[in-house]
Amino acid sequence: MAHADAVVILPAAGKGTRLGQAKQYLELGGVPVMARAARAAAACQEVAAIVVACPAGDEEKVRALLEAHGAGAKLHAVVAGGAERADSVRNALAAAPAGVELVAVHDAARPFASPALFTRVLEAARTHGAALAAIPCTDTVKKAEGTAVAGTLDRRTLWLAQTPQAFRIPVLRAGYERAGNGASSFTDEASLVEASGGRVELVPGEKENFKVTDADDLARARARVELPAAVGFGLDVHAYEEGRRCILGGIEFPGEVGLLGHSDADAALHAIMDAILGGAGLGDIGLHFPDTDDRFRGADSGRLLEEVVRRAAAAGFAVLNVDLTIAAARPKIGPRRDEMRVRIAELLGVPAARVNVKATTTEGLGFVGRKEGLAAQAVVLLARC
Repeated sequence: MAHADAVVILPAAGKGTRLGQAKQYLELGGVPVMARAARAAAACQEVAAIVVACPAGDEEKVRALLEAHGAGAKLHAVVAGGAERADSVRNALAAAPAGVELVAVHDAARPFASPALFTRVLEAARTHGAALAAIPCTDTVKKAEGTAVAGTLDRRTLWLAQTPQAFRIPVLRAGYERAGNGASSFTDEASLVEASGGRVELVPGEKENFKVTDADDLARARARVELPAAVGFGLDVHAYEEGRRCILGGIEFPGEVGLLGHSDADAALHAIMDAILGGAGLGDIGLHFPDTDDRFRGADSGRLLEEVVRRAAAAGFAVLNVDLTIAAARPKIGPRRDEMRVRIAELLGVPAARVNVKATTTEGLGFVGRKEGLAAQAVVLLARC
């Protein structure tokens, strides 16, 4: 049976400069990137504890997030990270539990490392003192001077470093002590140990153990765990109200009785918004634009729909098509159906051919038939982007 004598450090204090947001909090299939990394580490039998270094002030948020996503079983501590990776790892190492012999450092933005990879790297570190996961370089590598090629390197001797990187704890601590204030100049822990004269063993890594660094990486990660499309459904109902403008489907119906609501009460666009938010897993319109917020009093629902499209895009979704059904005795939808389709398509940023608008009067039945109000239902198809 494996001996659980290792602590895993997850440096997760970065700001995600290249991605434009803190990547450790991004969700893949509903699970934050950092939680996926922590779960892989926790599933390794050699791991006794996990210490996370996060942005200062986020400690409780990170602890709750990990526990909520099944990554809290071996969580030992959440500490404030530093300005540089080396500062974060040093802070986390100081919080490691007593009695552990090995430490593995793993990027919180590498969500797909297998527990078996942790085992292999830890066992190599147990034998050699230090080890890292890496994959052989398969592309020809050019050395550059500016934009010109200055030489070709022998790829047979080149490996691409990954994490986890594991060490006997005294080996890593000695590396930090020797580097002193210069530790932040090292891009990983293995190079820190190398610079102090230590031997680092190469362990074959995994091609899917890539780091989520930019938008292309994020798309690749989402494609690995999420379905390529999602469907959303939205329903909205509004009563008629004398004295209000009638706005429906993004266009005005002059002379018609308007709808009661906090915003302009465009039930058609509200149904589409709820459908998009639902398909993207982003809650509902009341969550994003509550009727208790005066900023949205009388708001143009067209502008709100554009904001919903932006938020869905930020979550990795693009609208493919919309099927809208309006149940109303008034106003008459048919004469302005195409105008409505064009306006909705403009707001969504899709061709009008992808928007369908249907209308029914419910044959005089219910509150629609009694002309007390109208209802709108929308189904949307979203694609991963």
